[in-house]
This record gives sequence, C-alpha cells and structure tokens, in this order.
Amino acid sequence: MSIYHCSNHLFLLWFSLSVLPISLSSTSSSSSSSSSLPSDIHDLLRSKGLPAGLFPKEVKSYTLSDEGQLEVILHGPCLTKFENRVFYDAVLKANLSYGSLMGVEGLTQEELFLWLPVKDIIVKDPKSGLIFFDIVVAHKQLSLSLFEDPPNCNPQPQSEGVLKNNLLKGKGIEALRYKEYK
Repeated sequence: MSIYHCSNHLFLLWFSLSVLPISLSSTSSSSSSSSSLPSDIHDLLRSKGLPAGLFPKEVKSYTLSDEGQLEVILHGPCLTKFENRVFYDAVLKANLSYGSLMGVEGLTQEELFLWLPVKDIIVKDPKSGLIFFDIVVAHKQLSLSLFEDPPNCNPQPQSEGVLKNNLLKGKGIEALRYKEYK
C-alpha cells in the first residue's frame, strides 16, 4: 500500500469521525425540540397566548410540526357548550401561531339552528378579554373567560354525530334534503 493510499484512508477516517458527531448532534437537537413541547395540549395553548379551554378535556394526543401544523386527536367526536353548542370531530387540525389557530378543521359551532365550521380563532389582545371566531359567514367575539378551563365533552356516535355525516363539509343543506327524500 502506498503512502498516498494510506493518507486517503486516514483522511476519510478523520473526516467521518469529525462530521458524524456534528450530524448526530443536529439530529438530536431537532428531536429534543419536539420533546420540549408541553405534554398537555392545554398547556401548549397557554404558552401560545390562547385559552386552555379551546379544546375539551377528552384530548387523547396531539402533534405539532416545526411549521406550526397542529393535529389534535380526541377519544372520539363530541359535543359541548360555551355560549352556543360546539361539535368537535375526532381529529382537529389548524395552523398554530402565537395568539391564533388558523385554518381550523374539525370544529363546528351552532348559530341560529345552523351548524357552521369555525375557520379561525384569534386572540388579538389578551388584555381586551376577547377572543374572535371566524365562522365563515360572520366574525364573532366572545369573552375569553368562557374558555379558561377545558370543558367536558359529551361523546357523539362516529357515524351520525350532530352534523349528520358532516353535512356542511359536503354538499350543505342539499345533502340533507337528498338524504331525507331518498
């Protein structure tokens, strides 16, 4: 074996020993950032300037991506009441940033006998004591105090639920009419 060939092996050995610890430390730091998340969704909400009671007590687990994509898994679909009745799907998704849940999926609220999807939830100024809900056809503001504590949520059948097979997510009122006259 020539000296040139030996020095190449030594260089490769040195390079792999010096680069490998760097790549391992960057991998472990990214996984430790997810482990530094609160184990409880309600604590996570508080840390993001939102009230803990936006999600019910019946949360099974949650994940939060580095980009802020939040996915909350409940034990099943359920119904609760704040000022009006609220229906939670078994899985909820939203983009979480400080003071807001945007692009919410899996949450509907009863307004004047209609079930409307909640799209955004925003706390602009916690000192105001108000929280804003975008429910597609209107913007609604409520007292933050309604959402201080996580509510108990009454389980609903997976197949039926309050929304009759997610009526408003599909074809709206026409879907219900079709189902009734079929």
